[in-house]
Amino acid sequence: MPKQVGLALFALAIGGFAIGTTEFVTMGLLPEIADGVRISIPTAGHVVSAYAVGVVVGAPVIAALGARTGRKRLLLGLMAMFVVGNVLSAVASSYELLMAARFLTGVPHGAFFGIGAVVGASMVPANRRAWAVSMIMVGLPVANIVGVPLTTLMGQQLGWQAPFLAVGGLGLLTLVAVWFWVTPQPVGNDVNVRSELSALAKPQVWMALLVGMVGFGGMFATYSYITPTMTELAGFSPAAVTIVLATYGVGMTCGTLVGGRLADRALMPSLYGGLIAVTVVLTVFGWLAHTKPTALLAVFLLGFSSSILIPALQTRLMDVAHEGQSLAASLNHSTLNVANALGAWLGSVVLAAGYGYEWPSRVGAALAVAGLIFALVSGRMDRRQGTSA
Repeated sequence: MPKQVGLALFALAIGGFAIGTTEFVTMGLLPEIADGVRISIPTAGHVVSAYAVGVVVGAPVIAALGARTGRKRLLLGLMAMFVVGNVLSAVASSYELLMAARFLTGVPHGAFFGIGAVVGASMVPANRRAWAVSMIMVGLPVANIVGVPLTTLMGQQLGWQAPFLAVGGLGLLTLVAVWFWVTPQPVGNDVNVRSELSALAKPQVWMALLVGMVGFGGMFATYSYITPTMTELAGFSPAAVTIVLATYGVGMTCGTLVGGRLADRALMPSLYGGLIAVTVVLTVFGWLAHTKPTALLAVFLLGFSSSILIPALQTRLMDVAHEGQSLAASLNHSTLNVANALGAWLGSVVLAAGYGYEWPSRVGAALAVAGLIFALVSGRMDRRQGTSA
């Protein structure tokens, strides 16, 4: 691999690390944020939702409206917006301002990953595209291992504003790295808002988005309640949950790296295999969660199996979108945030009905099966059309 390509992928991975850190650190600092802007902890949870709404709204809008903008220039603009959003988060003196700042910070999230994936895939041979995507996406799980624990500690010691300033600094570092290491990619005359929106007219794009929405919903049904599951079933102390979360992050990192290589070898089979693996893990998760060693194993496997899907899904969307690659790849991240909301809601339904913490993962297994069915239908549509997946 040429050195320039490696540096460009590294620059984009730094951005992914920064985005992953700012997305998840807020969850660990809700008490401090609540005290800082004089609101209750449940109200502070809306700050997390504001970021997610920004992701859902921003990804398709920016990818479509920025179609005629050079991809490098668009990546620089997205990271500049990210920096501004984090700085505004740090200086927000009221709940309303903080909500607006977190929404703004979430807006570039999906578009950065989507357009970054298209840029990364274009720099390598066709048989290494999914690997390139995995190199960009790996910043997210690494953030869960390193970035989130460190910035959470920083927020607890120096004030909740400090992590947002630190992440803003990472955003500036990404801005410089992208400027120097990512080569400009001219926009073709046939690329415009209409060509990007054409992706939405393709049934296979919607099938791939459904696979992500439903399949990942199963994982989020479990992960949303990972802390009480580990304390109530496995007997971990609240302080030891950080070990559990780090284990999940290690599983995600390994799964993303393995998933990129598998998807390059056989894209649709790796998608099927990943969904089957998620189904199996979620089916046995409730039983494994009753002892500490098996609970840690289950958490690692949950992160590993679900992350295998990420490079495959991202590459699949770029394949089936044709002229609308940037929009489709960006929509993937909007879809994952919808999956987050769907899974968390279904998990809450079974818990509110009086079932124990073993049950969200069982609901998640049913969602993963539904995702597998959508993937199999999509593969059958390929074969009927005589295309090669």
